[in-house]
Formats: sequence, C-alpha cells, structure tokens
Amino acid sequence: MIEITDKDLKQLESKGISKETMLSHINTFKEGIPFVKLENAAVIGNGILKFSEIEEKELIAFYDSKLKELDILKFVPASGAASRMFKALFSFLSAYNPVEETLDTYLNRTNDKDIKKFSEGLERFPFYQKVMDRIELKSDSQGEKVYKFISELLGEDALNYGFYPKGLLPFHNYGSSAATPFEEHLKEGALYAGSNGKAKLHFTISEQHEEMFGKEFKESGPKVSADTGIAYDVDYSFQKSSTDTLAVDMDNNPFRNEDGSVLFRPGGHGALIQNLNEQDADIIFIKNIDNVAVMKDAKAVADSKKVLAGVLLREQSKAFDYAALLDTGDVSDEKIEEIKNFLSANLNVRFSNDFGSKSNTEKINILKDKVNRPIRICGMVKNEGEPGGGPFWVTNGKGEVSLQIIESAQIDMSNSQQANLLKNSTHFNPVDLVCAVRNYKGEKYDLLKFVDEKQGFITGKTKDGKELKALELPGLWNGAMAFWNTIFVEVPLVTFNPVKSVVDLLKDSHQA
Repeated sequence: MIEITDKDLKQLESKGISKETMLSHINTFKEGIPFVKLENAAVIGNGILKFSEIEEKELIAFYDSKLKELDILKFVPASGAASRMFKALFSFLSAYNPVEETLDTYLNRTNDKDIKKFSEGLERFPFYQKVMDRIELKSDSQGEKVYKFISELLGEDALNYGFYPKGLLPFHNYGSSAATPFEEHLKEGALYAGSNGKAKLHFTISEQHEEMFGKEFKESGPKVSADTGIAYDVDYSFQKSSTDTLAVDMDNNPFRNEDGSVLFRPGGHGALIQNLNEQDADIIFIKNIDNVAVMKDAKAVADSKKVLAGVLLREQSKAFDYAALLDTGDVSDEKIEEIKNFLSANLNVRFSNDFGSKSNTEKINILKDKVNRPIRICGMVKNEGEPGGGPFWVTNGKGEVSLQIIESAQIDMSNSQQANLLKNSTHFNPVDLVCAVRNYKGEKYDLLKFVDEKQGFITGKTKDGKELKALELPGLWNGAMAFWNTIFVEVPLVTFNPVKSVVDLLKDSHQA
C-alpha cells in the first residue's frame, strides 16, 4: 500500500495535481507501458502523399484564396534551453588548458569532433564579432583563442549564452545584424500565417525567460513589422506544473527528495497539449523554435506550409459536409458507403471487419465518431540519417489501426520483425504540422479527449546518487494526437533545419 501523507497532499495541491493522477502514475509504473505494435512503415503510396509541382501550385493558390476569411495561429514550442546546444563546449572548458597543451594536441588526444568543427568554423558563427570585440588575446595561439572565445560565450559573468532560451540566441548573420530564431519565426509567420495584415504567434516558454522574450519582441517586432507590413500579436504560455509527472524508486514507491518531499519532473513536450488546448483558430501551424531557415530559403519553406494548409482546408471542407449530413440522421446506404470511403481514402481511417454487418444506426454512429475529430497534416522529410519520429501504421491496444508518428524508444528493438519495420521507414517527422481543432459548427474540440495515454515513456534516471524511474507523457505530435485524423505529406528537406548542437549553425542552411 502506497503511503500518501498530509504533506504529500499539500504538495499535490500546490502543483494542481490530484491524488488520483498521482496514483495513476504509480499504476503506470507498475503495469509498464507496452511497446507499440508497428504494422508497416508509412511510405509514399501507403500513408504518405507526394504532390507534383502542378498539384502543389494548385494547393498554394487554394490556401491563398481562403486566407482573408481565416483565423490563423502559429504555435511555437520554445521552452528549450540553450545549455544542451553547448554541451560539447562546456565539456571542452573543463577538459582543456591552453597553457598546458596546444589545441592540435588536445584534438589528437581526445578526437573531439565538435570542437574541431567549432574551431575551424569560428568566423562563420553569427556571434563571432560580438565575442571577439569582448576578449583580449595575448598570443596568436588557436587554443587560447578558442578557449577564451568559449569562456566569453558561456561564462556566467560574460555573455552567459548557456542560460539563454534557444529561441533568443543569434542564429543567422545578415551582415548588419544577427537574427534570433524568435525573429525568424516572426518573418516566416508573415509569409504564410498572416491574414488581413495581422499574424498571431503563440510561444510556449519557460517562466524564467518571459522577460527576455518580451524584450526581444520589443526590439525585433517593430523592425520586422516595418519590413513585412504585418502587425504581430504575440503571446506566451508556460508548461503547467500540473502536467509534471511523479518519479518512483525501483520498487515503484514515490521517490522522495532529501527533505521528504515527493519528486515530480516535467512531463516532456507532451505536456504542451494542455497549452495547445487553450488556443483556438481555424488553422494552427506548429513548428519548433530551433527549426528556422535563413531568408534565402524562406519562400520555399512558406510554400511548403501552404501546401499542407491547402490539403487541410480541402479535406476539412468535405469532412464538414459529411459531418453535417450525418447529424441529420437521414443517410442512405449509398451515402454511408461514400462517407466510409472518404474517411478511408482521404483521412486514413481504418474500420473494423464487422462494419458491414452493423445496422444503419450503428454505422452512422461509428462514422460520426470518426469524422468529428481534429485533423493534423504532418510534413514528412526523407530520412537522411537524422533522428526523429517516424511515420507508421500502428495497431493500438483496442486493435484499431491508424497512422502515427512513433519514436524509436516506443519500438521493441529486441523483436526482429519490429526492428526491420523501423529500418524500412523512409521518412521522419521534423515537427511540421498544420492542425484544425474545430468541428463543422465552429466549436473547438477538447484536445485532451484525443490523447492515447498508453503512448508515454518510462525512462531510468538518477538523483542524489539514487536510481529512479521517470514518466514522460505521450509526445505532443505522438500519443497526444493519437486519435486525431491524420494525413502525412512529403515536404522538401529545406524545411528541416534544427539546431541541436551549436556546430549545426555552420550548416549551409544557417549561413545567410
């Protein structure tokens, strides 16, 4: 029996977490989370659409023709801290002494590929001149230069970029100025998410960085507005403490901190389904903060987004007509078959084998359930070795087959058949989504009703030298959207430019 003290109850209350939620977390640890069951990799012709140039132009024109009547939102998960980006640089500062050895000796000794790239590309970083203006070199030693450069970049009493949110670091050097991802998202928003001279953007950020984001918007907002002719409505939300998850010890008892309090940890990006659920618009574009292109690629990126939005509007229009018809209850056998075929062919809905033997009333109820769901169009990039969620046909615990974005951690790699299906995957999702969250009456869906709680993760961690198990909620574009209607579309590689490590800024896609 799990003992929950009065002190625990007060802690739960302060976080906005119910006792039942805490017990459900414990139950999840006890039962474990089953691996997903892959049926097939989604590929072009079986789960992924690929459009010709002519079809893409038609979809872009269709989206553009609807723009003035649409309420559009760009939703940007932006709470990522820059510290992970600089992991290799922090390690270098603690491992290297420029007085004791040359940089070449260090690189030969450690085979540190990241520092080699960093050193060779130093002058191509967008913050190069800013840092160089702040440091004083006593020799022409490259080791001293790189060491002092990194010290100035990351030092707490210097630029302190390791503390920054990733979205506020200089990413792109345009000569007279360096643009942050935040600024690039504003520019990008004007190209495909602006309607009637306005663009609305919502950033999910860490509470500690709110003031910094506000300052950046004050500085870059007017400049971007002047360049684009777009007025920006920008707001923010934080990951809720009520979405934190319980950590347990190896016996599945609540893990306790040294002061006796229960350890809760952030639930991962899946917690943001709560933030998304508080937003309302006809169309919501979702894209991570660090996935921005330099402006020379902006039109190609914007056109790709418009293609996805065009698909969304086209299929949603038909879905709305069918949903309205089903609500009348007066649906012929032929119409039932037509609606079923639309859901199957256009929205990738799969029906149970006994659908045909059901009564008309039962069929109508099933079709109502299937058609009245939020819709997501997910861009898929050809897999060229980058890590990312892959598109698969999956069977869930109820025996239902659907299209899902699956992470490798959800797959039983000890099962050779499942591992081979992962190898057969041709594409991955770069967090490039266009979503519709309203029904045909204009009412917003409660997105929390479409989450598959069985698609979370349990991972091993340590705290204070003790082992623990942590629970990550179903990912925002994974299990948190598992019961949405889903369409996958191939998008060009130019739309995928994430910066996971600082040396990624040296890639051509980030060189203006």
